[in-house]
Amino acid sequence: NFKADLVVENKVIIELKAVWCIDPTHEAQLMNYLKATPIEVGFLLNFGNKPEFKRFAFDNSRKNRTRNNAVKPG
Repeated sequence: NFKADLVVENKVIIELKAVWCIDPTHEAQLMNYLKATPIEVGFLLNFGNKPEFKRFAFDNSRKNRTRNNAVKPG
């Protein structure tokens, strides 16, 4: 269960931050949202000291491959 800041038309996840600068943990959070949902595109927007944004994409075909190759408990 995730709580994205904004989801636009079930096609784009937008994560909003107001921090000094974008941190790798912020990027990882958005990538985890993309991996866990059928949504393929996300934007990380920071309105902190210097406004900045980053675009992320995670293709659904990669998600299916990852799930199919998961190690099954034995």
